[in-house]
Amino acid sequence: MDTYSKIKTELLGINCDISLLLCDVQSIPGMQDNAFDNWKRTCEDIEKQMLEEIVHVAVVGSIKSGKSTFANTLFKGDYLKRGAGVITSFVTKIRRGDSLGAKLVFKTWDEINADIDQAMVLMPSVNRENEKRKFDIRRKEDREQLEQAIRSLDPEMLVTKGARNVQSVILSSYLKGFNHIQQIISSDSATVQFDKDRFDQHRSFVSDDSLSVYLKDIQLYIDSGSLDQHIEIADCQGSDSPNPLHLAMIQDYLLLTNLIIYVISSRTGLREADIKFLSIIKKMGILDNMLFVINCDFNEHESVDELAVLTQRVYEELSLIKPEPDVYTFSALFNLFKYQDSKSFLTLKEKDKIKLNQWEKETAFSKFSDLETNRFNLFFHEKITRGRYTLLLQNHLERLALVASGLTTWIDVNKSLLEKDAGNASLIIDQIKSHNKKMKRIKGMIEDTISGTLKKIKKELKTDIDRFFSVRSGCIYDDLIHFIRKYPLLINRYDHNLKASGFSHTLYLVFQQFRQDFETFITENISPEIIRFVKELELEIQQSLESIADPYDDMLNEALDKYNAEMERIGIGNIKEKSLKIKPDDIEYIKTVSGLKLPSFLAAIRFSAKIKSEALIRLGFYTFVRLFKQILKKPVEIKNEEAVFALKDSMRRIKIETEKTVVFHFKNYRENLKFQYIYTLVDASANSLYKALSDRFQDNSSNFLAMSRAIEKNHIDKKNVSEMLEELKKTSLIITTRIHEAKNKIKVLI
Repeated sequence: MDTYSKIKTELLGINCDISLLLCDVQSIPGMQDNAFDNWKRTCEDIEKQMLEEIVHVAVVGSIKSGKSTFANTLFKGDYLKRGAGVITSFVTKIRRGDSLGAKLVFKTWDEINADIDQAMVLMPSVNRENEKRKFDIRRKEDREQLEQAIRSLDPEMLVTKGARNVQSVILSSYLKGFNHIQQIISSDSATVQFDKDRFDQHRSFVSDDSLSVYLKDIQLYIDSGSLDQHIEIADCQGSDSPNPLHLAMIQDYLLLTNLIIYVISSRTGLREADIKFLSIIKKMGILDNMLFVINCDFNEHESVDELAVLTQRVYEELSLIKPEPDVYTFSALFNLFKYQDSKSFLTLKEKDKIKLNQWEKETAFSKFSDLETNRFNLFFHEKITRGRYTLLLQNHLERLALVASGLTTWIDVNKSLLEKDAGNASLIIDQIKSHNKKMKRIKGMIEDTISGTLKKIKKELKTDIDRFFSVRSGCIYDDLIHFIRKYPLLINRYDHNLKASGFSHTLYLVFQQFRQDFETFITENISPEIIRFVKELELEIQQSLESIADPYDDMLNEALDKYNAEMERIGIGNIKEKSLKIKPDDIEYIKTVSGLKLPSFLAAIRFSAKIKSEALIRLGFYTFVRLFKQILKKPVEIKNEEAVFALKDSMRRIKIETEKTVVFHFKNYRENLKFQYIYTLVDASANSLYKALSDRFQDNSSNFLAMSRAIEKNHIDKKNVSEMLEELKKTSLIITTRIHEAKNKIKVLI
């Protein structure tokens, strides 16, 4: 177990012991049932937060770069399906668990039908525009109609830019998998879990497009490897997938990540697709938290020197995007085979054993790979345990120190009350009350300041968001509209299709090409800019709220100095300990506990099919014109003239409708971003700050009075209570010592 995990475990132990101490204190005769409820809630919150804090690590790269193999090495076993199909539209998340298991979450019927409805837009042989009822895959006649429509498509209609058309693959996959999957799907998101004995069954849902198309999420739990349970590894879809929605989903997960591992195949080196994706990540503003793994294939290289030349070239190319990149070169498959071969419960296939034996004999390669693997592991563990998460541990520890200090104060004061005469005891109570009145005034000032700051922050954020998403002067809006208006229709490219397949089929092909290019433009240019902008807003929120905390920290410590001086004057020592400054919770953590997720800009865009009927009307008009020309014996200037004109008109109409959709979507997305995400994040962050500061204001004067009165009223034995308090103080001092030791350990990590 690494140092970070040991400290975290120690903090959870301290938190548990403080909770037990609170229960013991509450059991003292005369104590009220609700005494110390605030401190109890603080301990409960800390435990929940520490258990929920997850380090998100995304493994990304192009298709066939070895991402799944690499992820398997982190868990020291062949658990992930390697070489899964490119149609899978989800991110496979993996964590260490107590036992092997897989949890699969499926789409709802509404989500499935919405997918199909969008994929059918402008599809020949399908005319749903005038139908009152929506498509429902559960109806046999709807499935038959869709199957017939797919069969009617010419083979050329199923290919876009040299790859299978994304929408046709989605439709075919839904139809093919329906009978197998229909019993699982419901109106709500259905979840299926595979335990250890059935774990391998999850692979078929990942590798078979007809099943994976129904999936929405997948989480694996693996009981091997050295990773801590708070670390989540995400095996992402290939960044060069032909489906723009896949890239959008990768972007969504990257927003959660604390570390990105980019895998590059040594067979190909850095490709154009890699450069493009890395440029997108750079636009998103998250390039700094990234390291690179060159996954080498021993069989592809003549010598280690040749591999070193490749590594240097990749390093230099990466340096153009990210200065001084962290690059590691090793064989993920070699490591995986070694892990499997060393474990008696993991079976290595015979052909894989032969490969492993061969590679082990190539000592130059194997030693090089081992050294690089060790270097990577050291850096990887340091990266995920230092910095942000260590600061979070420090925050939790400071809050625990406050509770422990408060408990010690309570014990000391009550011992003094029991030992002193009535006059001196009353003086102590009055002094505590006076101090708490001052604290309440400061607390009220903080509450007012936060409230005023919230209004100011939201007003400034509203201005920034409205400007960014303006349909009059917004840069990204102008970029998107410019793309739509300047998108070319290369008629010559479709001349053969018009002759061979007819107008409707060609219109479908033109629309599919436009749609894919449009969605690709959004994922590569618009979404990264939105993400970068939102991250700037989040930083602004964090900094604005942190600026509130600093002056009040100083004010609190000044009041604490005076309080200690007064208590010492009347015979009680330094009963309250100063703490380090407590900052508001990290923005990323607040988003996690609040369930906040940045809405996808692309996912909500929907296309209308109404232009299809308009296109057919225009085709009829141009056909009539051609016939009229023939009657007048005028020459037809272009072959398929009426279809060409109708296709041009249809493309203009597609652009107009898309532009209208963009205007509506910009306004709708802007308001959703403001009210459902940013403003909610501001409120959650402010509440977090207020709670962090409120922990400094525990008012226990009522508890002091309650105990004193109970002792006198109920004739409780003072000596017995005093002995109980003495034992409790010993425990509290032990806890305080452990807190100091933990603070020193954290200082080493920071």
